[in-house]
Amino acid sequence: MEIIVEILTTILSQFQKPTLAFLIGGMLLAALGSRLEVPEPVYKLVVLLLLMKVGLGAGIAVRGANLMELAVPALGATIAGIVIVLIGRAILLRQQGVSPMDGMATAGLFGAVSASTLAAAMGMLDAEGMAYEGFIGALYPFMDVAALLTAITLARMSAARSIVSAPEEAGTATMTMGGNGSGFNGTLVKDILVDTLKSPAISALLLGLALGLFARPETVYASFYEPLFHGLLSLLMLVMGMEAWARLADLRKVAHVYILYGILAPFVHGAIGFAIGMAANHFTGFSAGGVVLLAVMASSSSDVSGPPTLRAALPEANSSSYIGTSTALGTPIAILSIPLWMALAEALIAG
Repeated sequence: MEIIVEILTTILSQFQKPTLAFLIGGMLLAALGSRLEVPEPVYKLVVLLLLMKVGLGAGIAVRGANLMELAVPALGATIAGIVIVLIGRAILLRQQGVSPMDGMATAGLFGAVSASTLAAAMGMLDAEGMAYEGFIGALYPFMDVAALLTAITLARMSAARSIVSAPEEAGTATMTMGGNGSGFNGTLVKDILVDTLKSPAISALLLGLALGLFARPETVYASFYEPLFHGLLSLLMLVMGMEAWARLADLRKVAHVYILYGILAPFVHGAIGFAIGMAANHFTGFSAGGVVLLAVMASSSSDVSGPPTLRAALPEANSSSYIGTSTALGTPIAILSIPLWMALAEALIAG
């Protein structure tokens, strides 16, 4: 009974925190017909600052970590991000009424990491006295960037394949793709990947990571990016809430698909992260707390880097699909699953 009360209290507290509270506020404003809007240039600046902050923080953490101890869990986090997206693609794109863009955006968001859910898990581990590695925060970009890049690249490949397969475009497509008649080859894949890396959102994230690794940005990070972080995030969530509500009607057409995915995916993804964490524990002595946090990262869906990255890179995707599924179901269920991963780690890992 006590654990149930703790879980319910944790979920309620998450809805009271700025991330979800401002998102719900934005949805309410849109539902009431408010004409409030955030200018596009302001939105782009908010996204840039948020992604730079995430990248800088991760780069600083990686630089201070023991690289040998970091290597195995970092590789595992990268693999988890890619596998989760591929699973989401296999499930969602087979469902009637789910467009490739919407399906891949949803899979990408669930493959990426929620900073708020990770922070909640760290707080629970601290309260229970379960130790974890100091570099855990540095695993964030490995899973996050891997998932987002995979989802965006596959979505663009799917869109390009559709264009190439269109009868009226057949002649032009053959010439564009090198005249070999295949319609889709390695050159196109390379072009899509390069274009993805050059997109504003991914570029900002990777630039922050590089600066955190190779420069010494701690002063500007502490004096500028950290103080602004929660305020900027709340503004972003307000915009996302208004946008999600505006496109909610489209989600109703395939709502059952996203409801099932939002309920089941956090447990399946968390199990993948937990299994990878257990492998790292076996080979490197990765802590029980580290295993839990890797599972939590895998079970969560992004609330910081994911939405703006996907909105910028896949503007055709319905934000109600991926944001609505994540915030309404994915985030609460990921938080709900934290005690499960803690109990499994305590049962399976001695000491």
